[in-house]
Amino acid sequence: MFDFIKTHIDFRPHRTTLLALLFTLLVFPCYIFLPEKYGFENGLLENLQMAILFLGLIFAFTSKVNKKFFITIGLVLIILMLREVNCGRTLFFPIPGQENMFYGWDQIKYGYLAHPLYGLYIASVAVYFLWNKCFITLWKIIKNVKFPIWDILFVILSMLAGIYIDHAVDSMVLEESVELVFYVAIVGIIWLYTRHKDFAIEE
Repeated sequence: MFDFIKTHIDFRPHRTTLLALLFTLLVFPCYIFLPEKYGFENGLLENLQMAILFLGLIFAFTSKVNKKFFITIGLVLIILMLREVNCGRTLFFPIPGQENMFYGWDQIKYGYLAHPLYGLYIASVAVYFLWNKCFITLWKIIKNVKFPIWDILFVILSMLAGIYIDHAVDSMVLEESVELVFYVAIVGIIWLYTRHKDFAIEE
């Protein structure tokens, strides 16, 4: 057990860890002081989420190691970005005169195509992953590279907190703030595995 921990777990805090910690510490002040409109669709917090995901997209697509694997990761980030804007529905189809309200796909011309196309894109990402044998790269990373435990902990805790808040707390600001921490931690891990010499492994 000790050998496994020594070989596979990295307990050092990194700059990415500190960044995730900073965003975590800002969650409560955001919940207390920010108006609820900042948690609306296309509001401040969601725009920050999109910016963080776009940054992760750049890290993934410009990786000099395991390029095909990280292209897959970038394609997955696009799935998350599409999810944030409901495949464009909350960007392009607001209901005039109503705050944070949007037409449903059934009210939009050709809206019935949105979910099938989204599903087709997800399927194509899965095909790309399998076709390029990225699962071999994934196994190599799991087998040979240490896990940044604190960064992973931020991912897990923010995910669990998000699930709890979604069911128990009526606050869009709190929900979006915790989701922002999740994305910051995810992108931080992508940066480590594409840029940090102790995590990035050659193909």
